[in-house]
Amino acid sequence: MKQVLLDTSFILTCIKQKIDFFEEIFFMGLGIIIPEEVIKELELLVKSRKSASSAFALKLLSLNKFEIISLKTKKVDQGIINYARKNPLVIVATLDGEIKRKLRNHKLVIKGKKKLDII
Repeated sequence: MKQVLLDTSFILTCIKQKIDFFEEIFFMGLGIIIPEEVIKELELLVKSRKSASSAFALKLLSLNKFEIISLKTKKVDQGIINYARKNPLVIVATLDGEIKRKLRNHKLVIKGKKKLDII
């Protein structure tokens, strides 16, 4: 089964735009991977009270099934790039322009503020 690696910006943007990314991704027949470092970023955002969406994101994650991986780095973006390069079939879901530019992997993007699409 092909898998999608989600980053923090993608999760938070989907929540802000009311996109049920779990349902959409499962409907595409894809598995979901979320790095433990992304979960830690969400937890830090909750503690710092910088993002109301992050608390909802953690609740949503607790209600759904996905694979957790460790990027083994404190630099999350670089960890995602390294993981994707080692796993070229992994689809990367990010809004980060630098990550998008550095990877040849397929990307999962938000189209028209409501739909997910693989490019």
